[in-house]
Amino acid sequence: MNKVFSADGTAIAYEQQGSGPAVVLVGGAFMTRGDSAALAGLLAEHCTVLTYDRRGRGDSGDSPKYDVLREVEDLDALIERVGGEAMVFGMSSGAVLALEAVARGSAVSRLAVYEPPFITDSSRPPLPDDYVAHLTNLVKEGAYGDAAAYFMTAAVGMPAEAVAGMRQAPFWAGMESTARTLPYDGQIMGDTMSGRPLPTDRWQSVTVPVLVGCGDAGAPHMLTGARELVALGDNFTLHLFSGQEHNIAPELLAPVLTDFFTTGKQV
Repeated sequence: MNKVFSADGTAIAYEQQGSGPAVVLVGGAFMTRGDSAALAGLLAEHCTVLTYDRRGRGDSGDSPKYDVLREVEDLDALIERVGGEAMVFGMSSGAVLALEAVARGSAVSRLAVYEPPFITDSSRPPLPDDYVAHLTNLVKEGAYGDAAAYFMTAAVGMPAEAVAGMRQAPFWAGMESTARTLPYDGQIMGDTMSGRPLPTDRWQSVTVPVLVGCGDAGAPHMLTGARELVALGDNFTLHLFSGQEHNIAPELLAPVLTDFFTTGKQV
């Protein structure tokens, strides 16, 4: 494990492996760098791969007041560490963070994302208007388990009974340990889970090649959102993964990303 310091002085923990063109992996909600290890190991056969703990998680530090820009600066610090330019893969809400970074001018030459969790149609309920505020209050109270449960029901859409069962599972402790950052993901998503079409101007400055991955066996709103994202520009290309849902198999994702990052192939 190594650490790099972001613009505000926050230490960001990361791991680096492989050689070749640099790729930074950006995790989604609950994810730490270890959750990307399998994918990173496959990509490292062809690329220099960085996995990291987003601020507030794992071995990374945090700041008293959150702003999406701070997470963009974290990514910028990692990119600077590998030479000042990199390619990026973002998973779930990490995909939206990566889009935001590119839109704000981060030195990203190619971007791949998988299932940014947009809700832009009526196939499932949108987030409650007070979603981020309620999550923030739960975290302030130290109710990390309740925050994680609220995320799983309101954002993921799982039945409350199923989440109650999850709270008894061994992996729940790991979810609680990162639940304090769930409001961060909510702020990153903004109003893109409101049931309304994606804003056409939020990422209009993203002009690099963007590969948008989506499974064809998951929730319908994921595919709708992916198609709306691709419709924003000719530089966006959709890749469907047969039989895959939100938790995609790394061995299926890695070859597509490798082609995109090393040869420019987008289909």
